[in-house]
Amino acid sequence: MKILVAGYQHETNTFAPTKADWAAFNRGDDFPAFAHGQAMLDKLTGVNLPIGGFIDAAKARGWQLVPSSWCGASPSSYVTQDAFERMSASVMADVIKGGFDAVYLDLHGAGVAEHVDDTEGELIARIRKLVGPDLPIVASLDLHANVTQRMLQQADALVSYRTYPHIDMAATGELAAQLLARRIKLGRKEALRYRRLPFLIPLNAQSTWLQPAAALYNALPELDKHFGTCLSFCMAFPASDFDECGPMVWAHGEHAAEAVDRLYAQVAEPTQWKLEFLSAHDAVAQSLARAAQTSKPLVIADTQDNPGAGGDSNTTGLLHALLQQDAGKKFPGQIALGLMFDPQAAQAAAAAGVGAIISITLGTAVPTFTGQASDPPVYSQFKVRAVGDGVVTLKGRMMTGHTAQLGPCACLEVDGILVAVASGQIQMLDRELFRMVGIEPEAMKIIVVKSSNHFRADFTPLVANPETDVIVAKAAGPMAADPADLPWKNLPASTRRTP
Repeated sequence: MKILVAGYQHETNTFAPTKADWAAFNRGDDFPAFAHGQAMLDKLTGVNLPIGGFIDAAKARGWQLVPSSWCGASPSSYVTQDAFERMSASVMADVIKGGFDAVYLDLHGAGVAEHVDDTEGELIARIRKLVGPDLPIVASLDLHANVTQRMLQQADALVSYRTYPHIDMAATGELAAQLLARRIKLGRKEALRYRRLPFLIPLNAQSTWLQPAAALYNALPELDKHFGTCLSFCMAFPASDFDECGPMVWAHGEHAAEAVDRLYAQVAEPTQWKLEFLSAHDAVAQSLARAAQTSKPLVIADTQDNPGAGGDSNTTGLLHALLQQDAGKKFPGQIALGLMFDPQAAQAAAAAGVGAIISITLGTAVPTFTGQASDPPVYSQFKVRAVGDGVVTLKGRMMTGHTAQLGPCACLEVDGILVAVASGQIQMLDRELFRMVGIEPEAMKIIVVKSSNHFRADFTPLVANPETDVIVAKAAGPMAADPADLPWKNLPASTRRTP
């Protein structure tokens, strides 16, 4: 068997301030940079991404891989038309060449372009038009995919992650290989059943490290074993303003209908997804009080500026709250915040050198979904504690083995608070992102992470009690913690509600 493999990853927050142009897919910060042909296989083999798992599974089955191209960009606003068409053209050129028996696609599932609402459905349809109705096309999807009818109908099979934080990305690639093997053995598409939930689930309620998601996803393997299916439940990315944004349950297999109906009955109970948030001030106050009682770190998630959900990782609401409550004076050198995306500040620190005192403006006031700007930048004197080149290999369970290219980076200290500053964007999902500028997370009392849930995989093990010592805070930012707060235009009104 010869399998054409390709990938395209983007999670689109249509309410975010910054679009994903072609350069965003070539930077290599949050995702590996665009790669084509054998270079793609060399770069992605062994990395905890779906395509990495599929490569290993394909080799184990004796399949020959025909590499096309793979690219990914940090979550943001719309993918530009130019970027999407460049990516598509690269893949289509290889599809036109032929010489393969099936197609595997490593997709996100929540991509929206300037000219196409459903970019993954469009990509699959373009491939289908070229290869005809009988050649198998299988794709893996992110747990936050906004799965469309077009995606389900144009592909032979789709399967999504089952963990958030996404520690099973490579395992999902292996599941995709299993689905492809089933499709080849059967000689036709398996039966398909799908049902969409009539409400949106906030990102912070979706963690599979917490209930109810933990129990719901733990039940999937048993349901699959009982029904002989391959089930998926995408909780969706609730910030893509088009008519098919929302959670979806689906399954492939002879008893797909029974399996989907069973799972749907469990996940569609809305009250179980309800979640409360703290303000930036209250989150800091609660953490300071708890920090005096434990020797372990406290973690605060700055969820509304998560660059993994469309934020730019540059707002200052939590930093202001820390400064206003003298957090750094109470625990000097033991309060850390990161990553703050501010290339100018990082370059100024690098130019001044370690030990220098620099007077700069840190952070940015950005437009938010409320119509008002986020908190103002922090203008102060900062001490340069460390500088670096931003090249860091991640070791946590999320993006194990990925080497991020974040450009000039620095650790800046202001009133006893350590701020990790970078010239590239990636959410704080790995302790190595602090260590690259000399901050040891284990030695901190309070750690503020610009992330919604992915941080849990590498940071929750640091805390004494995950129930009390991991706090989600709402500081002003581009990504609404409650998607019902967003100014929707295209999503049907009946779906805009949250529990």
